[in-house]
Formats: sequence, C-alpha cells, structure tokens
Amino acid sequence: MIVAEGLGKTYTSGGRPLAVLRDVDLSVEACEALAILGPSGSGKTTLLGLLAGLDEPTTGRVVLDGVDVSAMSEDQRADFRVVKVGFVFQTFHLIPTLTALENVLVPLELARSRGAGSVSARGRTLLERVGLGDRTGHYPAQLSGGEQQRVALARAFANEPRILFADEPTGNLDQETGSAVIDLLMELNREARTTLVLVTHDLALAGRAGRVVRLGGGRIVSDERR
Repeated sequence: MIVAEGLGKTYTSGGRPLAVLRDVDLSVEACEALAILGPSGSGKTTLLGLLAGLDEPTTGRVVLDGVDVSAMSEDQRADFRVVKVGFVFQTFHLIPTLTALENVLVPLELARSRGAGSVSARGRTLLERVGLGDRTGHYPAQLSGGEQQRVALARAFANEPRILFADEPTGNLDQETGSAVIDLLMELNREARTTLVLVTHDLALAGRAGRVVRLGGGRIVSDERR
C-alpha cells in the first residue's frame, strides 16, 4: 500500500543544508498498523508528511496504492488525498467557523466538487459513532480537546480512505482522554480496514500497532513486527 524508496529531505537553515531524512526505504502492507517512534528532531513528522503526499522529497519517491505521488503536482496530490488519504493532526486542525458536522463533511464536500457522489448522512453517522451525535451543531470552541479530536477522527474517516495517517493524535490530550481516543482510533481502523501509519511519543499507542519503526538521525534504526 505504501512504498518509500531512497527517501530524503533537506532544508536550508542559516544558509546551510540541513538533512532531516536520509535514504529511507520503507514498505507498508495493506491494512497494516505501523507506529513511527523516535526522539524529537529524528524526522518522524517529516517522514509522515512525505508519505502522505503533503510535502515533496528532496530525493527518492513515494508510491501510495500503486501511484507515484512524488511525480505529481501539488494540485494532483491534493486531488489524490481527497480520494485515498485521511489525516489526523495533533492540534486537531478543525475549522473554527464550522460546526462539528460541517467539519466532518469537509472531505465529502471536496470529493463532491471533484465529481464524486452527493454528500449524505455519513457525517452525522460518524459523529454518532464517535459518541458526539448530540454535538453536531457545536463549534470547536464549544468542545473539549478530547471531543475535538473525536471530530477530527470522524472527519479523517469520512471519505473512507485507503490509508490513514496520524501525527501525535494523543499529544494534546490527558492520559484518560488519550486512552479513549486510542481505543476509538484502533476500533474505527479495524472496521474500515485502512492502512494506518502514525507518529507518536505515546508508548501505549505504539504498543497497539502491529509494527514499530524507530528513527534516529533521519534514518530507520529498527523495524520490529509484533
């Protein structure tokens, strides 16, 4: 489902090149759950962004579901993500002027604008599924952090993605709320049979994945299946 070959990313810092990722090779099978661990600055979030097609690699390529996204333009990658990819951010990234239901409907509206079928009651069903059926008309500022992340989860699954990426999905939550979000994420992922790739510092969350990759200095230093 995901293939990264010779993946590298270099930025310019203070007029000098800064290599954040170096020659990363990674293959992820369909329906696999992969956790990426590593210290701050190891390149975890950069790798996730490259795998999701949110950024372009300096070297190498990324193939998602048989499509070389590295060869696409930015607009082509955006169209591809609408159809194939879901993303959960640590800081939720909900649109503050939209209600919970409207936030969940964003990917469906984008898909419809690109020729997909009409938006249905899927958004409301997903909010009920994450326990927020009575909060559909609430705005993000009226929701707790855990509730906002559950809205973000519902939004990520709205377009039935083949691949779901999650960047520190419990990073801004307390332990109890984070544990509930982990349970929900894994449950939704099993039901949807998506391929899951997540970045986390949360060892409890990483322990729920079937495979753990550790980064160090921009390279993969270990790759363990459970």
